[in-house]
Amino acid sequence: MSILSLQLSLAAAAAGAQPSGMAAFFNTLFLPIALFLIFWVLVFRPQSKRAKAHKAEIMAIKKGDDIITGGGIRGRVTKVTDDEAEVEIASGVKVRVMKSTISTVVQPKTKPAND
Repeated sequence: MSILSLQLSLAAAAAGAQPSGMAAFFNTLFLPIALFLIFWVLVFRPQSKRAKAHKAEIMAIKKGDDIITGGGIRGRVTKVTDDEAEVEIASGVKVRVMKSTISTVVQPKTKPAND
């Protein structure tokens, strides 16, 4: 039994066949507000957190970081300006990319503890 049907049945039982003005107002607005809050908690909030973390990661790019661009090109950053980065994609091959097109900063692989 859903929350809305439970509310409707309680309101109908309390007020006869038709809910009163305040109960009808509450029943009409409760479901859209509840759905918006659930949607916000499950979709909007996590997405904005991911976007903020990605922006911070891109702004923190420095010389020597390994990155992957939006086009899938992997390289090492050799120079950083305000909105661009120079990336070496092969020995002696450097390209300038916009920071906004960088999708991932690759974390360096660490050596196993036993080696």
